[in-house]
Amino acid sequence: MRARFTIEYHTQWGENLFLVCQGRKYPMEYCEGGFWTVEIDKFTGAMLLDYTYEVVRDGIVVRQEWRHHSRKAARGETSFRDAWNDVPAGGNGFLREHSTAIFDKKGFRGAGTAIPVFALRSNDGFGVGEFYDLKQMADWAAMTGQTVLQLLPINDTTMTHEWMDSYPYNANSTFALHPQFINLPAAGVKVTAAFKKQRAELNALQKIDYVKVNQAKTKLLKAVFAGPEGEKVLASENYRDFFAANAHWLLPYAVFCALRDENGTPDFSQWGPYAKYSLKKAKDYYAGHKAEVDYHCFVQYHLDKQLKEVCAYAHAKGVVFKGDLPIGISRTSVDAWCHPDLFNMDSQCGAPPDAFAVDGQNWGFPTYNWDKMAEDNYAWWKSRLGKMAEYFDAFRIDHILGFFRIWEIPVPEKSGLMGHFSPAMPYTLQEIADRGLAVDGLFLEDPHHKGLWHPRINGRDTEAFKHLNDWQKWSFNELYDDFFYRRHNEFWKHQAMRKLPELLGSTGMLACGEDLGMIPACVPEVMDSQRILSLEIQRMPKDPNQTFAIPSEYPYMSVCTTSTHDMSPLRAWWEEEDRGLIQRYYNEVLGRAGEAPAYCEPDICEQIIAQHLASPAMFTILPLQDWLGMDAELRFENPAEERINVPAICPYYWRYRMHLTLENLLSQKAFNDKVKKMVEDSGR
Repeated sequence: MRARFTIEYHTQWGENLFLVCQGRKYPMEYCEGGFWTVEIDKFTGAMLLDYTYEVVRDGIVVRQEWRHHSRKAARGETSFRDAWNDVPAGGNGFLREHSTAIFDKKGFRGAGTAIPVFALRSNDGFGVGEFYDLKQMADWAAMTGQTVLQLLPINDTTMTHEWMDSYPYNANSTFALHPQFINLPAAGVKVTAAFKKQRAELNALQKIDYVKVNQAKTKLLKAVFAGPEGEKVLASENYRDFFAANAHWLLPYAVFCALRDENGTPDFSQWGPYAKYSLKKAKDYYAGHKAEVDYHCFVQYHLDKQLKEVCAYAHAKGVVFKGDLPIGISRTSVDAWCHPDLFNMDSQCGAPPDAFAVDGQNWGFPTYNWDKMAEDNYAWWKSRLGKMAEYFDAFRIDHILGFFRIWEIPVPEKSGLMGHFSPAMPYTLQEIADRGLAVDGLFLEDPHHKGLWHPRINGRDTEAFKHLNDWQKWSFNELYDDFFYRRHNEFWKHQAMRKLPELLGSTGMLACGEDLGMIPACVPEVMDSQRILSLEIQRMPKDPNQTFAIPSEYPYMSVCTTSTHDMSPLRAWWEEEDRGLIQRYYNEVLGRAGEAPAYCEPDICEQIIAQHLASPAMFTILPLQDWLGMDAELRFENPAEERINVPAICPYYWRYRMHLTLENLLSQKAFNDKVKKMVEDSGR
């Protein structure tokens, strides 16, 4: 089959167009009148072509279409004439293959709730939230006029079988789902009297007992797998189809889990002959440990089946799920085991000091070897996003700044203060000397490029800085501000544009960036060009001249919220943190006179939420804790217990649970009517 593709597109100097079709890129030729064309003589014979166009400058993709073209191809010769697919300036372009039509409305503005799956509580729960609980959560969202449920990562984090595994951003696989989210009866577990007793005991707990819940579920699942039900599932056509479609990650994951348990550690460097992965070794191990490996595939099959059932249920209600893409991968994960060349195992990523952690953060994850990843056009990333897209219509890019540059800390170091940005353009000794400065105490040497030096992120707090004369202090301040806020703008923009257009072009999910912290000037420009929604939080204004951001001034292409899982919810912030700040907020933002009350009363929560709902942002997505804060009867007694994570404490036990059941929440007619009216009145 021969096909000719033509598109009208007016490029800027140095730009060229490419056609991307069936996994290959084809350079296009410019014709007069602003038209670009390419003819392909040999196709694989596909009668339905899915293709897109992209703009390239200096070897970097600078722009991609928002949606792909899908065309039926006739046998023999055919030609297609296209117009560029872009996000409408006044609309959202959010409609995806599996979404509902409501999101395709021009100027769409939606409301939603952020709640981790593990935090869901239902009458028949097993001590932790499960995928099936999302059905009732979708019912509540639909009942109250909401359209999005935002979740934390749902990947398997089982490493040590201890409570430290509760951290959802330290997955052992970026593809596998966490076994704790499985509904046991739906996976074949019999509901006996003993089962009901154990379920009731675990479900009565105020917080999750991570170890007890997962040990109990594992024991029951292994018993089912060892019986007739396990044989029946493995022999089924549905299971065989699932295994074939996911074998590229499923087999290595299942072998990894079996080896982890056999050796008593996820640290594959201690696995003897299996310390280095190869597909042949994995298959050989599978042949000798078939039951152990098949068990993990069996569990993943049920998890996938249950979550897809839930997604279809939510879509029928007009509700979609927004997932979470962690920036890092664990150094003891199947990803690092199978693809060590894609990661810098001698480095750790984290974050510089910010409002969450004054000493910075060290997440312990290896940094990405982006040059190696680029060699196959980021195949690992695209596969990862493709798996997410099976469940999610939108996703949060955790720490999107990591696609521009990452905070890198050498492996021996523990403190985030010992980090530096990578990639970066550090200074030579001569450049430092020319400014009348010495490196001692004020700079860190680049671990990969000896003789090049980074200003210490806390340089102005060091003893070395205190001993400088006034001119030297001015010189260091000038160098510091230039390095962290100006020197790298074009350089970091180039880094992001190498990656983001390629990755985002591979998925139909709506991308939302977590753009908090030290934001280089190039970040908003890149996010806008790639149609990535920003994150707007009133307590963390993007404008350094503001104490509080103003929701009515938020951009349309954004997600606004009152707090995140890394922050205290509204009531805890109000009642336990800076009283002077609360007083200013009470008078200046809420416009109320007099002294701020000691407690964040329901009417205060309601006023704050109403402000956020009224914002121009495409989405207002609020933590469930903050929604419930509007009702004196439904809110939890102790707001401090509603916090999900404290980033400054590592490791932290992630065990927050709703204090009321989903069945109870659904029965609260007065509260639910109020939420629905607030959403409707805001135009969402």
